[in-house]
Amino acid sequence: MVYHANPLDTRAIGTMVRENAVTLLLATPTFLQLYMRGVPSEDFGSLQLVVVGAEKLSERLADAFQEQFGIRPLEGYGTTECAPAVAVNIMDFRAAGFHQIGGKRGKIGRALPGMMAKLMDADHPWDGKPVAPGEPGMLVVRGPNIMQGYLGQPEKTADVLRHGWYCTGDVATMDEDGFLQITGRLSRFSKIGGEMVPHLKIEEKLQEVVGRAEQSFVVTGVPDEKKGERLVVLHKLADSELPGVLEKFAASDLPNLWKPKADAFYRVEAFPMLGTGKLDLRGVKETAAKLAG
Repeated sequence: MVYHANPLDTRAIGTMVRENAVTLLLATPTFLQLYMRGVPSEDFGSLQLVVVGAEKLSERLADAFQEQFGIRPLEGYGTTECAPAVAVNIMDFRAAGFHQIGGKRGKIGRALPGMMAKLMDADHPWDGKPVAPGEPGMLVVRGPNIMQGYLGQPEKTADVLRHGWYCTGDVATMDEDGFLQITGRLSRFSKIGGEMVPHLKIEEKLQEVVGRAEQSFVVTGVPDEKKGERLVVLHKLADSELPGVLEKFAASDLPNLWKPKADAFYRVEAFPMLGTGKLDLRGVKETAAKLAG
């Protein structure tokens, strides 16, 4: 096992992988973007498995990483309260006359051994009914790695933990093979005029329009007197690029309610990030509120 204090130090990470012949790399999509810019491809030559979590791994980023380093990153999922792993994609297993699928693109994998996962009605995760296969529902999990509770916060604990089941706050679907797919987080929706608008879907469409692997947009919501909330987009595009993107985005197949107005796009040098390599959503919302007045 090899550790480094700063996962943003791309030169050191590449050197450590090469010198120690590391075979497994744990990262986030943000870190992968940095490694693609700062790590020579030969430094990652020993890697046999790259597992990514903390944020959604886009197909565009996975393709670009595979093209550069010759290995496709697999997506996993976890939460701090689950210490932290819940599900992960793995390599396929093959034997004579037998093939077991270990991973699927766009999915976070199956629940780990010893873990149980179920999808419940998002409005009634504790006393409702499980949703049908393929339908979105609140992801609730149980297993030996679930926390006992938040220290000194019994009310907060009771909100998310009942009878050993932990409510993740993430909305997901499960296919017929048991593979999970995160479709959104309740904190990453805006309630506009009574309708829940998913930030992630808007970000994905913007990324598709701009055609880049590196994340260029972050969507959030700020208070609005008339509709409750309104959408704001932080982006890292050059001023000359934005008009063309906005034109294509306006013509996309997203519902009109999901399309932020042109004057709701604000350029930033960098997105607020946590030390884990995950977007600082609170920082994003605070930045957006300042820029949007």
